[in-house]
Amino acid sequence: MNGLDWAVLIGCFAVMVAIGVWSLKRVDNVSDFFTAGGKTPWWLSGISHHMSGYSAVMFTGYAGIAYTYGVTSFVTWSFPIAFPIAFGIAIGSRLFAPRINRLRSRLHVASPLEYLKNRYDLKTQQALAWSGMLLKIVDVGAKWAAIATLLSVFTGISLNQGILITGVVTAIYCTIGGLWADALIELGQFVIQLLAGVTMFVAVVLELGDHGGFLGARDEPELQGHGEPLVGPYGTVFLLAFLFIKLFEYNGGMLNQAQRYMATPDAREAERSARLSAVPWLVWPVILFFPMWMSPLLVESQKADGSDSYALMTEQLLPHGLLGLVIVGFFSHTMAMCSSDANAIAAVFTRDVAPVLSARARRWGERSGLVAARVTTVVFLGLSMAVATQVDSPTFKDIITVVIKWVAGLMGPIAIPMMLGLLRPFRRSGPTAALTSWGLGLFAFWLVNYPVDGAVDGGVPPEYQVSIPLAVSLVLYVLIGYAKPEDTPERLAIIERVNTDGDGGSASAAVPGPAEESVPAPVKD
Repeated sequence: MNGLDWAVLIGCFAVMVAIGVWSLKRVDNVSDFFTAGGKTPWWLSGISHHMSGYSAVMFTGYAGIAYTYGVTSFVTWSFPIAFPIAFGIAIGSRLFAPRINRLRSRLHVASPLEYLKNRYDLKTQQALAWSGMLLKIVDVGAKWAAIATLLSVFTGISLNQGILITGVVTAIYCTIGGLWADALIELGQFVIQLLAGVTMFVAVVLELGDHGGFLGARDEPELQGHGEPLVGPYGTVFLLAFLFIKLFEYNGGMLNQAQRYMATPDAREAERSARLSAVPWLVWPVILFFPMWMSPLLVESQKADGSDSYALMTEQLLPHGLLGLVIVGFFSHTMAMCSSDANAIAAVFTRDVAPVLSARARRWGERSGLVAARVTTVVFLGLSMAVATQVDSPTFKDIITVVIKWVAGLMGPIAIPMMLGLLRPFRRSGPTAALTSWGLGLFAFWLVNYPVDGAVDGGVPPEYQVSIPLAVSLVLYVLIGYAKPEDTPERLAIIERVNTDGDGGSASAAVPGPAEESVPAPVKD
């Protein structure tokens, strides 16, 4: 990087902070901070939903898979997102988006998990809240490590310095402006990543002239075997498991994207935002991944996992200025996802956890609740940055191991009770089904990973690390619901309120304090 590249990067950071400061005047209470007061236009919410769906992990961890195995990087990541998950989000626009929006507009909650206290019970809500927060700390830690890896290639600064820089900038704007700042910055980041991705695609295509051109490059010796869709540890079982995991995750199971649906004015607007988010996944991942597939022809990775290959290729192919633009694109992906995660977890802690731990928290007013939300955001980002410094340790191993083994493996047991609990067909599943499926799903994760040494390197294949916890949780949640139905009138009323529009509060209604209980009217099954 030279002065021009640094100017582009610093200019981007300055704009992010400025947007955060501007958004400050739009945040008066916790509803504004966590759900933008339900006033986000559907198109802004849709773009924000899309941008919060991927980070610099794609340019490090998945770039390493592309460098080593080739097209399977697309099949096992983008394929379940680009086609089935784009289709899945479209389905979710009818199945999940309007129901998640009604959590705010009809039940008047500010956290995606706040409704679980009445849908199940307090124990279930707390179990899912605590496990979800801990998982998100690890997840965001991997993202900080990913962007710091890229920054170290371009600048030579240490990983810890890179983590600190990106974390501090993100903390400033998302702590000040809340979800409004996140959404507005993600709109600008969408444009930046579009320009950066197309720039890199064109640069690689031009460089392939010495390797047989756009179509002939695949016959080069360095790419032999890289056209196989499922190779190495990424087989059919892994693909199917990842498909289901991403289906839950990208429809709100990882909390941050659920907030995008909650932030729209009503259920219909939430549907439209989900459809808009699905459209870019149809073509955009191909443009992003093509340079990664060609990377063995153009660079030699300095890391065993190939995670630096995309950064080395960018450095080699792009002139200064454009190099800075692509680096800003890396940051755009990562900061979009991390800031949305931070906002979601702050909502879960201040609305779901703190009132249980402290009687004082149950008496928070608008001002004190907003202060607590901002403090929680900073604490969460600090903890995730601390985890990021340990991503390459024996505990986590590397970035892609965290993303696949930890996040994908643990997401199912946490998301299944939350997501399926919204739907009428699963109304019989109550606290017993939710807690049992959650607990034994986590136990299954531990069983296939840690009692077996070297699980990733040959003990238990990755496809079973990912699929077994999900399968255990899903089967138990359904079967226990039928074996021990707990569909009380109160729980049925909650389900009915999130499945229908009608009386029960407007989209602009204020969010009640954490201590308030909604008392739904009984309805017929």
